[in-house]
Amino acid sequence: MNLEKKLQPNRNAFAADPFGYSSSAWLKWGIAQTVAGFPVDISKPPTAEDLKSPILWLTQAEALTQAAVALMKNQPSFETMPTDMKGICDSQYCAVALMLVGYSLEVCLKAMTILRSGVVTYMANEKSFYHHRLVKLADFIPGLSVKDKAILQTLTHFTLWAGRYPDPGSGRVQDMEEVFSVAEQHEISAKDLFELAAQVMGHTQGVVDEATR
Repeated sequence: MNLEKKLQPNRNAFAADPFGYSSSAWLKWGIAQTVAGFPVDISKPPTAEDLKSPILWLTQAEALTQAAVALMKNQPSFETMPTDMKGICDSQYCAVALMLVGYSLEVCLKAMTILRSGVVTYMANEKSFYHHRLVKLADFIPGLSVKDKAILQTLTHFTLWAGRYPDPGSGRVQDMEEVFSVAEQHEISAKDLFELAAQVMGHTQGVVDEATR
């Protein structure tokens, strides 16, 4: 029972040790496996293979999704900012939310790739996944339209820079123009974006079913 209690959310533990609490997902996954009858020695550091567990990647994707949802449901007043700066801040705030949406899809797609290929094969090709390009990561998702790929292409900018900085970097200023031009060309709405996100994440169940047959 004490082990099961350790699996519950505990913001008091976060208040006491924010970095430790926020880095304890692996420990909790080890406890969960132990509770389920598959003992894990959490006194030892995890191996690279341990950290490729699709469970950890899927729970990370869910955490990112919920963080994005929480941001989008809240509209801050930016009370410390001058009136004519509040609209700027709000655009940047929404960019942060889109960054989290992009990260959640990236992590979910990589989790599905681990499930499809297996941990050993994924690790052998891991360097090929050291990127944020959502269109490339989603190439196994069936039925993606030209507009769907345009959404993923544009969302990638928010994972790369637009969710963190106002500037894509010297020599890449054209990336800012691409965000506007692609969004305008394909008439991308928030509804389109979130429906695609749900479609991509919903594909996880099919991958899980296939991997566990």
